Amino acid sequence: MEKEFSKLTGSRQEQLMAFDRLLTIMDELREQCPWDRKQTLESLRHLTIEETYELSDSILENNKGEIRKELGDLLLHIVFYAKIGSESTDETRFDIKDVLNGICEKLISRHPHIYGDAVAEDENAVKQNWEKLKLKEGNKSVLSGVPGSLPALVKAMRIQEKARGAGFDWDEKQQVWEKVEEEMQEFKEHFNIENGQATDQAGAEGEFGDLLFSLVNYARFVDINPETALERTNKKFIKRFQYLEEASKADGKSLSEMTLAEMDEYWNQAKVLPGNQ
Repeated sequence: MEKEFSKLTGSRQEQLMAFDRLLTIMDELREQCPWDRKQTLESLRHLTIEETYELSDSILENNKGEIRKELGDLLLHIVFYAKIGSESTDETRFDIKDVLNGICEKLISRHPHIYGDAVAEDENAVKQNWEKLKLKEGNKSVLSGVPGSLPALVKAMRIQEKARGAGFDWDEKQQVWEKVEEEMQEFKEHFNIENGQATDQAGAEGEFGDLLFSLVNYARFVDINPETALERTNKKFIKRFQYLEEASKADGKSLSEMTLAEMDEYWNQAKVLPGNQ
């Protein structure tokens, strides 16, 4: 699979030269910049998480220019981690070559329908093969690949996807919706409808979790990413609420002194503005 540089297309040569430029700059910064010299794997961690969320925001807003910039920031972090790894003097040492070769070997081994004799005629077959191969590689559970620190909503989705990859899933979306309705009823049963007081707070919390989990499951069946859907709603609410704040202030009104009905007038105005639907 390896190719001589001179035999590569012009665009691929440019890509490799750009990557080499980044590696060179990283070497120089690590040697000469006081801030870059000070960084460790641990100190970069929270910054990498922040950069990942910034990339997520730019994707949700479909801002191609920002996506390009945020991808660059993430790539810098990958190169930075590899640079730090190359400075180790024991058996844990690794560099960017090891990182790249590692993911290449992983992709080849996980795609036997491309690089071997296996057959996968659709997406689900590919996912099932992927999970079976991970178990052969030493994973004790199909779910062991789900990071414990993932946000709960994303984790629920990944758990369900991995369970599906192992063949543990509903057959029809109607079955899933029936489960949603069942969980909704069980959640409601934990409340006194007359006064709104929870009769069993711990039980209600558990049932609410079951309800959310079943809604995530249904979203998966109708090809909706629940994390993306909720974040779009968050952004929509923020835009509408900020319009409410700005428009009412321009009219000389204070939110703390307005009735809900008065706020609703501005809210309804915000709903019809471009980008707020």
